[in-house]
Amino acid sequence: MPSFRALPPSLLGAARTRPVPDVKRIHVPVARAMVDCAVYVDGSRLPGKFTHAAALDRVREIRADGQSAFVWIGLHEPDEHQMQSVAEVFGLHPLAVEDAVHAHQRPKLERYDNTLFLVLKTVNYVPHESVALAREIVETGEIMVFVGPEFVVTVRHGEHSGLAGVRRRLEEQPEQLALGPYAVMHAIADHVVDSYLDVTRLMECDIDAIEEDTFSPTAKTNVEQIYLLKREVVELRRAVSPLSVELGRLHSDNKDLLSKEVLRYMRDVIDHQTHAADQIASYDEMLSSLVQAALARVGMQQNTDMRKISAWVAIAAVPTMIAGIYGMNFEHMPELHETWGYPAVLLLMVAVCGFLYRNFRRNHWL
Repeated sequence: MPSFRALPPSLLGAARTRPVPDVKRIHVPVARAMVDCAVYVDGSRLPGKFTHAAALDRVREIRADGQSAFVWIGLHEPDEHQMQSVAEVFGLHPLAVEDAVHAHQRPKLERYDNTLFLVLKTVNYVPHESVALAREIVETGEIMVFVGPEFVVTVRHGEHSGLAGVRRRLEEQPEQLALGPYAVMHAIADHVVDSYLDVTRLMECDIDAIEEDTFSPTAKTNVEQIYLLKREVVELRRAVSPLSVELGRLHSDNKDLLSKEVLRYMRDVIDHQTHAADQIASYDEMLSSLVQAALARVGMQQNTDMRKISAWVAIAAVPTMIAGIYGMNFEHMPELHETWGYPAVLLLMVAVCGFLYRNFRRNHWL
């Protein structure tokens, strides 16, 4: 058998401390996360395709000539490297960039110098045949909007929160786009708030169906369905309600950035947002009442069942008691030696059980 020699201590230490070569991280280019990038001049889109850096350079050239221009770039779930590349070009604040990458933020509005950072929670109604078969009724996503004098950067999280329709409608209204980047922010906020109203209208049908079942005398009460709706409404309320305060701050604290015309449009969005928040709050209260009603109905049903069980137990106790007495086999029991003893005992059992059954039926226990 061949012998193996041990390594010298110096070589052994070198082997243990030899550094592991670094594995270079492969950075995915920004274009992979970019949905669209366009330059708008006086409300019209310039033809051609741009990178985010080239688009901003083009905007600055146009603005230097005295024309109104801005770039609108849309991103979908960018990673840290992609978002950092965009942030360096547009001068975005690192804290806002971190929020845009990791998502899961509450609706909020933050200002960094002349740049606004608006977080919007998006909601989508998941179609289903009935609440009993549904696992999820409302799904949520997020849209982060960076708005500056020269740019709009939108970052989406979720598959249902596309902005292609918003961009297309704005491009069909050049006079709206001519109002500048903050008009784009208004259009996005208006689109999100309108989706709140659509979802609340659809959820109203589910709540009406649950309410009808809860108070129907023939339907069986299912508390789990009410809890499911309650959970979805709570999630919807967390997505919608905080936005009312943030839109109010946008309207009152940033008048130096928004034009009067955009502020007028924002007031309409705030009204719709307030209506949606009030509607969701009423649904929450209604479902809380339905939970209480359902629990009360379940309690009444349990009381009815317990009365029926108690009544049948009382009826069954009579023959059990009589049979137990005559099953003790004492020697001096006169009825055991009489020919009429057995039928008389059976007749007594039937008579007492019939009497109890009649009384329980009269008192609605059976």
